[in-house]
Amino acid sequence: MKTVESFNLYIERSVIDNWNLDALTDYQGATLQYHDVARKIEKIHIVFDNCGIKKGDKIAMCGRNSAHWAVSFLATLTYGAVAVPILHEFNAEQIHNIVNHSDAKLLFVGDVVATQITPEEMPGLEGIVYLPDLSLMLSRSETLTYAREHLNELFCTRYPKEFLKEHVNWHKDSPDELALINYTSGTTGFSKGVMLPYRALWGNLDFCLNKLGVHLKKNCDTLSILPMAHMYGMAIEFIFPFCFGSHLFFLNRLPSPAIIAQAFADIKPAVVIAVPLIIEKIIRKRVFPQTQSNVIKLLLQMPVVSKKVKARICNEVYQAMGGNAYEIIVGGAALNQEVEQFLYNIHFPITVGYGTTECAPLITFSDYKDFVPGSCGTPVDHMEVKILSKDPENIPGEIITRGANVMLGYYKNEEATREVLEEDGWYHTGDLGTMSADGHVFIRGRLKNMLLSANGQNVYPEEIEDKLNSMTMVSECIVIQKDDKFIGLVYPDYDEAKNMGFTTEDLENIMEQNLVELNRQLPAYSHLSAIRLHKEEFAKTAKKSIKRYLYQE
Repeated sequence: MKTVESFNLYIERSVIDNWNLDALTDYQGATLQYHDVARKIEKIHIVFDNCGIKKGDKIAMCGRNSAHWAVSFLATLTYGAVAVPILHEFNAEQIHNIVNHSDAKLLFVGDVVATQITPEEMPGLEGIVYLPDLSLMLSRSETLTYAREHLNELFCTRYPKEFLKEHVNWHKDSPDELALINYTSGTTGFSKGVMLPYRALWGNLDFCLNKLGVHLKKNCDTLSILPMAHMYGMAIEFIFPFCFGSHLFFLNRLPSPAIIAQAFADIKPAVVIAVPLIIEKIIRKRVFPQTQSNVIKLLLQMPVVSKKVKARICNEVYQAMGGNAYEIIVGGAALNQEVEQFLYNIHFPITVGYGTTECAPLITFSDYKDFVPGSCGTPVDHMEVKILSKDPENIPGEIITRGANVMLGYYKNEEATREVLEEDGWYHTGDLGTMSADGHVFIRGRLKNMLLSANGQNVYPEEIEDKLNSMTMVSECIVIQKDDKFIGLVYPDYDEAKNMGFTTEDLENIMEQNLVELNRQLPAYSHLSAIRLHKEEFAKTAKKSIKRYLYQE
């Protein structure tokens, strides 16, 4: 394996090499240049210094993507503290759980999150920092209050003349040192804090710089849509472009199709990082209606003419994504096969990658020129991949992987760590797949119960079932996925229903009310679309757990 450099050195070099260039912009808002980012990082370091934050202490951040979110994350790593990024879509209880479980000392929050959380529910915090202006929302420390109130004075004392490139000299990390904890869940009983070392961040970055960066112009523009608290968005849309010297635009609002389309047109990103939902909406709403006409269908059947028609359609899709991208990278969930095959047939520069939070996230990826429909690429640099099957090309087996990108384990959860991580470094993904002779991996199914929402978020049915099981007239339940929708199957308490004189219609009305209440408690991406009544008890194993596979539609 290639020698692992200090990850923070890449941040330093990018800041120094691009000192007077644009770095971070909140879309249709303010811009920070690389020297502004360095200055803000240094000021946050001064606050950390003066309130007793030590290397290895946990610093959490929760809010929509923004320049200041990025700054708080970079400041945490370059100080030697451990970042705990939290999805802003988690509800208040979930945020409280993660902050407490991670032992975070400080919490950076966005404007919406700031109105939802209850500081008293997070007694271990020394302070809460408001991301829009980096002001103090809460301080339980006199030294923290003093440091923030006198920050400019402290900064000028440390740098009496001017803050220059030569002052950028930050924490030099080691490969297995803990860099961040990324939570796959927000509920206490199901929390899995993935401990990612610096080598995992380095492994992903090094691959992107060498395999993707060679195709992009220096200081190009990129668009960040995916939440940076999700490893896919963090590694590919944030860390890579920042260390490449790009100008990052953050879509710091609800990413509706109209806003995304306008951002593509305005920014013309050099590479598009997307989840299937974005691509599928563009194709189904803007392209498929045109190709379904009798005239187009006829033209596509004519060998000579079809090339021109495909080229025109390809260009329309390309322009819809800004018209400047080297390629469109899809990850986080499976791309609809009909859409994927259509894009492949018109020679659109699309490719699909595969990974997990536990690998920060990349396991496999291929450039669009090497893209094979149905595949999610070949093993990335610094990673080995095996299929646990007697015939890996034809018989699906569990996908396991080993290398620089693999996590250290789950925070405070040795049992869960042992279940997926072998002593010799092999990580069991829980996914079923096959691998072609040339190394292309094909996902065939999932061993784990984890579900994926249409926009690529991890959804854990146990969390939803835990809440649903406690609701009115619910005896037992499971959550299944049909297409891109989540459905609750409920075996009601029929004995109680009989005692109450409830009819089937009454039970259905109760479940409608349960659905409203349940979705109120869940992040939007894990909402159930329906609750269906199940007429008999679910089949169970000897351990009395429901045999889920019998009910997946």
